[in-house]
Amino acid sequence: MNGRLRLGVDIGGTFTDFALFDESTRMLATHKQLTTPSDPSDCVLEGIDRLLTREGRTVSELRAVIHGTTLITNAVIERKGARTGMLVTEGFRDILDVGMESRYDLFDLRIEFSDPVVPRGLRVGIPERMRHDGEPELALDEHAVREAVRRLVEDDQIESLAICFLHAYVNPAHEQQALSLVRELYPTLPVCSSADIAPVMREFERWSTTTVNAYTQPLAVSYLGRIEQELASRGFEGAFLIMTSSGGALTSAQAQRWPVRLIESGPAAGALMAASVGEQAGYPDILSFDMGGTTAKGAVVRDAKPMKRYRLEVARAHEFRAGSGVPLRIPVIDMIEIGAGGGSLAAVDERGLLAVGPRSAGAAPGPACYGQGGEQATLTDANTLLGYLVPTRFLGGEMPLDVGKASTAIESHVAAPLGVDAARAAWGIHEVINEDVARAFRMHGSETGFDYRNCTMVAFGGSGPVHAVRVARNLGIPRVIFPPAAGVMSAVGLLVAPLAVELMRSERTRLDALSDPGIESRFAPLIEQATGFLEAAGVARGDVVIERRMDMRYAGQGYEVEVTLPPLGDEGSTVALLPARFRARYAEVFSDVTLDQPLEIVNWKVEATAPQPEVGAEFGLGFHRPGEAIIGTHPVYQPESGTVLDCPIIDRYTLGPGAVVEGPALLQERESTCVIGEGETLRIDDALNAVAELRAR
Repeated sequence: MNGRLRLGVDIGGTFTDFALFDESTRMLATHKQLTTPSDPSDCVLEGIDRLLTREGRTVSELRAVIHGTTLITNAVIERKGARTGMLVTEGFRDILDVGMESRYDLFDLRIEFSDPVVPRGLRVGIPERMRHDGEPELALDEHAVREAVRRLVEDDQIESLAICFLHAYVNPAHEQQALSLVRELYPTLPVCSSADIAPVMREFERWSTTTVNAYTQPLAVSYLGRIEQELASRGFEGAFLIMTSSGGALTSAQAQRWPVRLIESGPAAGALMAASVGEQAGYPDILSFDMGGTTAKGAVVRDAKPMKRYRLEVARAHEFRAGSGVPLRIPVIDMIEIGAGGGSLAAVDERGLLAVGPRSAGAAPGPACYGQGGEQATLTDANTLLGYLVPTRFLGGEMPLDVGKASTAIESHVAAPLGVDAARAAWGIHEVINEDVARAFRMHGSETGFDYRNCTMVAFGGSGPVHAVRVARNLGIPRVIFPPAAGVMSAVGLLVAPLAVELMRSERTRLDALSDPGIESRFAPLIEQATGFLEAAGVARGDVVIERRMDMRYAGQGYEVEVTLPPLGDEGSTVALLPARFRARYAEVFSDVTLDQPLEIVNWKVEATAPQPEVGAEFGLGFHRPGEAIIGTHPVYQPESGTVLDCPIIDRYTLGPGAVVEGPALLQERESTCVIGEGETLRIDDALNAVAELRAR
């Protein structure tokens, strides 16, 4: 643990990004390479070796490796998790199929839902019953548990097990009893109980979350275990941390216990870094825009904090329809994800219209211009043909792009069917993606009450800086920030992720029946448990910051709003201030409506956070190297006139604070290209952020 280096590693669908930060010199080094879909850990280990060798450093100098991965998300979407069984209260094994008894489209007679990760044949009902108040009504049938588990393991060959009993969030005794029985019979079988994974009311969401955790746990244990072993064999003695969906990091052991919390781990790091960049630049309200090779992600940042929520859907049967996927109850940065990235496939559909995405060419075979066997037209092929990507400078020149193959793919799959030339077809692909992303953001803004016209966009990812200006203009956003190392910003975001644990449990309680000591007594066990997790990771108890929140509602309502409590130790009565805080938050969400109803607390939440690692705005200064700014010109398609114009290529690393770039221009970095349109002005601030002020149109 004596090293002064921290390394962030973010796996994407096409590329894996690396960011190496030296805490003593405040210098940052970056690397990007193609992901290995067959085994992502191969790319992680190979990339770490390459970056350290290039920088003349060794694994033993690493203080921490912080990893963000799409492994868990992909396992659920692609159904590549473990064969999982389920013990459930007798009479309730169809809860996963019944769901919320709601249809996301009332008029579609062929409506489809995402299948549960545990098929019906692997769910076994167990005689037991816990009442809603936690009192046992029917004792657990231990013989039935033993027989069910033997059948599931020996006959059905399950590799993991979920235990989900009715009202276990109130009293977990029966789940704990069954868990002990299973571990006696099969000590090595991975087992998850709903009271441990998601101790919240509403059985469908609790059980769905638990089954996804069990479904992905063997994969997480194998994957993270392999990386740990390989790093240790190279001399690594630091901390191996995993980014969670909520913007904090867990130890590897904790991540293996709760793999469901790793869903959206990489994108969350990007949103965290966007918030940091915006705050340092003086813009607390931010739209984080991350576009990579496979997807585009957006997150709203208010007052320098990414918005959070506690419900998430994955593997939707219908990409844009809430209610069609697998619901999870986990803390997560509120993000919108669109199937739009550099590898998005473009084609003419049966209606004769241009369609782009959500399917992607991924890392293998990748876009046609990669020269790896891909033949279909993609967004990257279009951007190459339009001149937005300089073929000889892609990935710093290490991965030249084949313009001829890009042209052939677009001509064959898009231009010829539409009856237009290849350049116009490429522009159509580019602009379809711009509008798809803008439309998705507009919908998200409407749902969250966020007006994009009053915010600043922070754009990053391999493809984000290419599209950011036009997407921002479509949304009416007046300003775009391109941070240093924009192409690997999610990996940089991992470096600022603090160790953090969020816990939540349900206990419905009327506010008028509570006193201040009653509130403290309910939070106390959650605070102790969360603090214990951080202490086990090496954090001193005195360094842990606790934030308490509640989900509250008017009694009789079916949905809640979140209310944040004052910091621990603040003077004043918590019970006395809660009504005003609830009504203020309720008005933000539902407008200013005050009902003559008593207030009810549903969920109790605690977030324990360790001190945030310091990176600081000065890390970007390490990229500055004075020299000739214009390193060439490149033909760029001008959509307004349909002509091609030679635009200057600007070496971003030569631009110091105060430098100004007038568009049109290509601002070239190793891992990404910022496309600045005609009439746009870009300035470099003191932290080497490139800030584009967009003129009104």
